[in-house]
Amino acid sequence: MQMRPAIQLQSIMKSMKDNVLPAIDPTNKLAVEQAKLIVGMLNLMSQCMDLEYRYDRDELERTIGFATLLQRQAKGGPDTKAAQEDLASAVARGADVLDRAKAEPSELEDTVRTLRARAGAVVQAICAEGDPESKEAVRESVLANAKEQLLRERSWLIMQGWEADPSEVPPIESLIARPRNHLKRT
Repeated sequence: MQMRPAIQLQSIMKSMKDNVLPAIDPTNKLAVEQAKLIVGMLNLMSQCMDLEYRYDRDELERTIGFATLLQRQAKGGPDTKAAQEDLASAVARGADVLDRAKAEPSELEDTVRTLRARAGAVVQAICAEGDPESKEAVRESVLANAKEQLLRERSWLIMQGWEADPSEVPPIESLIARPRNHLKRT
């Protein structure tokens, strides 16, 4: 099971190239063409995936600029004024979203990896030299965190068909929108 689309795409492309394409009857030109098209599209998706977020952020910034220019240029009657007010509200919301969208997805992933590594180092240190009460508290926290993460990953990958009873796994949307109880623990 792999969660990250970049790794999934590489696996799919390898499977297509190594197994599917060679198995297609070369006289079936349409099938060969379509399989090559699939590999090409997967390759394009793989190459563009890291840029998609920046592309969307750039588009938002450009659209805010265009909307701001329109606000300055638009002169007219009551309908124009009402439309400008709606546009001003959308520009303000867009500017807020853009301001909050500063971190690159790779920064987010790297930060998560760093936090995991540093948390792991603390767990190892506690196991090596922590007092019994601390060891037990850390053990319970590690197990609770792992249980929560495993549920999220199972839900994320539910469409791959690994679950014996998919109805027992909540939808990912409900799991990632949930309040973070572990932040409240002392």
